[in-house]
Amino acid sequence: MTSNQTRWRRALLPALLLASLALPVAAGELLVGNKSANTLWRLSLDDGRKIGEAGTGPGPHEIAVSPDGRHAVVSEYGHQAPGHTLSVYDTRDGKRVRQVDLGKHGRPHGLSFEPDGHHLLVTTEASNSLLRVDLRGGAVVRAYDIGPGTGHMVALSADGRTAYVTKISAGTLVRVDLFDGAVLEKPAGAGAEGVAVARDHTVWVTNRAAGTVTVHDPRTLDVLDTLDSAGFPIRVAFTPSGRHALVTNARAGTLSVFDAVARRPAANVQLADPEAEYRETMLGRAALPIGAIVDPSGLRAYVAISGGNEIAVVDTATWAVVDRWQTGDEPDALGIVAGPAPREP
Repeated sequence: MTSNQTRWRRALLPALLLASLALPVAAGELLVGNKSANTLWRLSLDDGRKIGEAGTGPGPHEIAVSPDGRHAVVSEYGHQAPGHTLSVYDTRDGKRVRQVDLGKHGRPHGLSFEPDGHHLLVTTEASNSLLRVDLRGGAVVRAYDIGPGTGHMVALSADGRTAYVTKISAGTLVRVDLFDGAVLEKPAGAGAEGVAVARDHTVWVTNRAAGTVTVHDPRTLDVLDTLDSAGFPIRVAFTPSGRHALVTNARAGTLSVFDAVARRPAANVQLADPEAEYRETMLGRAALPIGAIVDPSGLRAYVAISGGNEIAVVDTATWAVVDRWQTGDEPDALGIVAGPAPREP
């Protein structure tokens, strides 16, 4: 950090703290996967204090927290060499309790827990598969062949019967019936990557190369709406109420906020710190916001600023950044564990 950046942060800190304190305290922890550091950090949702740290396998890319909040799973994508494991952590103490070897299924990425909390869906880019993993037994119990095209992220329907997978290089959305194994694939947009299911069951996809968000019929996958989101839209997440969709724009360094009911823009949040000196990223020297998540209260959103090793804390009432929390090297994946955060010893 430069001396100018340090002075700027010191000058701004009182205002940020006042704004942050105006919000009701959020109970629980924010889990942060730091890709380059191969670590999982635990931050208090109260004030961003670092509560703990655990090692991961190479290249932790995504995090999924079980429905009961007792376990968190990290996909270990690898760096130069493909990864092929998942790590499972006990959220009570942050310790890794097991590592699941996926065998021939390399480059695990997208994760989604099934409602039972014991089975997990995992995309594996190296084997063009969507896996169903039994975490209790630590084994792959089914592999769905979704074909080439870089299957990346996965979202699950509310009833747990259908999975939706985006394919980056194919620019498509795939629908997988988890019971009979039927696979349907339709166009989304160039660089289809982020995916989430809305309250009305529509499927929202961020198309990073196209600069759009497409809204799909959950059964046919036909495109119902196309929304502009300039600057490499890479992830999408919904607020707990379902009213807003949040899209991180990695190249622009912004967060697009959409009214998910009216399907129209609601706000645009500047996430990049104008005084910061960011490191080199896959998109050049940039803030590179990637992962986004909203706490259960709906009062705050958290965005991983990969190029700045920090979390931008966004007040959802004003759609403004009110704080910045330090992370490890290259934060990306985020997860939330509800409940009171323990104090450091």
